[in-house]
Amino acid sequence: MNESELKEIVIAELAKIAPGSDPGAVGGDENLRESLDIDSFDSLNFFIAISERLHVDIPEKDMGKLNTINEILDFLTAKV
Repeated sequence: MNESELKEIVIAELAKIAPGSDPGAVGGDENLRESLDIDSFDSLNFFIAISERLHVDIPEKDMGKLNTINEILDFLTAKV
């Protein structure tokens, strides 16, 4: 799976937890929680969905460090 495919999945899952927003318009280095007004519960649900969809373990200690699309893609690229 390449980075473009991963990005599509990340954007799709973000759209599910932040309905009415446009995650695709968020810059790669923008803080997702601030830009999409995502709370900690939504963030946790996002990482659980990504983990299940990609069959990748995302430790809870790493979730707090993954704040931008670029950080998430870098993490997932290393895991997939």
